[in-house]
Amino acid sequence: MTTRHVILGNGPAGVVAAEQIRKQRPHDSIVMVGAEPEPPYSRMAIPYLLIGKVGEKGTYLRKDPDHFKRQNILEVQARATRLDTKGKVVHLDNGQQLPYDKLLIATGARPISPPIPGVKLPGVYPCWTLENARQIIELAKPGSRVLQMGAGFIGCIIMEALALRGVKLTVVEMGNRMVPRMMTEGAGSMIRDWCIAKGVNVHCSTKVEAIEQGGKPAGLMGKIGAALGMGGVQSSDAPLLAKLSNGETLECDLIISATGVKPNLDFLEGSGLEVDQGLLVDDHMQTNVPDVFAAGDVAQVRDFSTGQKTVNMIQPAAADDARIAAQNMMGLGTETQGSLAMNVLDTLGLIAASFGQWWGSDTGQSVELVRKESFNYLRLEFEGDVLIGATSLGLTDHVGVLRGLIQGKIRLGEWKDILLEDPTRLMEAYLACAQSQSTWKLPSNSLQH
Repeated sequence: MTTRHVILGNGPAGVVAAEQIRKQRPHDSIVMVGAEPEPPYSRMAIPYLLIGKVGEKGTYLRKDPDHFKRQNILEVQARATRLDTKGKVVHLDNGQQLPYDKLLIATGARPISPPIPGVKLPGVYPCWTLENARQIIELAKPGSRVLQMGAGFIGCIIMEALALRGVKLTVVEMGNRMVPRMMTEGAGSMIRDWCIAKGVNVHCSTKVEAIEQGGKPAGLMGKIGAALGMGGVQSSDAPLLAKLSNGETLECDLIISATGVKPNLDFLEGSGLEVDQGLLVDDHMQTNVPDVFAAGDVAQVRDFSTGQKTVNMIQPAAADDARIAAQNMMGLGTETQGSLAMNVLDTLGLIAASFGQWWGSDTGQSVELVRKESFNYLRLEFEGDVLIGATSLGLTDHVGVLRGLIQGKIRLGEWKDILLEDPTRLMEAYLACAQSQSTWKLPSNSLQH
């Protein structure tokens, strides 16, 4: 007997799950539903599109246009509107109804629109979809005045692409530092200083209070108007005015909203599925309803470090979750080890990383190394003699070691005290302690200095 698999979402999680099932179940039915008119693509590739490193096809997850057809994976362009878990049917906005035996919800996330007057005006866009990227490319010309709201993980990636396009860039972040949800105050403040040194105007502890249309027209129309003495004339090229909480008003040709995202779960109302910050799943990636699984940005998974359920919106975690979900949709009983918080960020050439419980523990110990002049930073968090979290900046040699020690839960013994004195001796600690205790394999390139 064949099984009917329905996968809602055609991002990295949906694609990985569909391919995993097809690899092991050549005769099962697989339907993959995507809401956008584009082929499956990676949002993480959009910054490369903005700077011209790739074309739109370069963002596609699979380059062969017939890839899914060859895999006998049916693609449907639609959006789920309702889930009937009792009847095992998904209702789509095109009127179609998809019956399923096993269902994977991998519908991803969508941008949060901040409650700011004027946020819907033309020229204010998120940077989340390929259509958004097209709108931004049209407006983000060299010399354009661009304001970005938000300096989190996604915001910093977008910021780098905008800076490389040669715009005059201002970034406004409500938190007291950049990337406040993945970096300590010391590291986030150092990233801010780095960006300022690179020519980006950064305001922390600041927010946009209102956006208005007004001011002198930008670009060619502005020059013509000025020449004719028509400085007050409005046109479609008229810039936006952003009023900040620090009292400043900025003229902008483009405003990017990067103030966060939330899981796409609205269609689950009345389905009986348990939802908290995301869709709650067990260690098999299964929801509280049999035969319904979740992966990616919608899934709230057990955290590796704390044991609490958390939404970990990074592409590697989405792919890992999807593989486990796919295995269990096929009845193979695979369990997750827990989702490890793992963030690696390149901000205008400065590499930052945080792993595990990077914010530390009330009962643990920590050590912090700060070298402001060279933009080097390292903070280690311990519980007993186990490294549970770390934050690093400008120190790329130890990234693999940090992940290995944390994910392997390596007992450091006397090496914990050595690291509290000199945290740069991580490699020595790993070689002394890890190989006899952990099944975690350190990536080979991480051993190179």
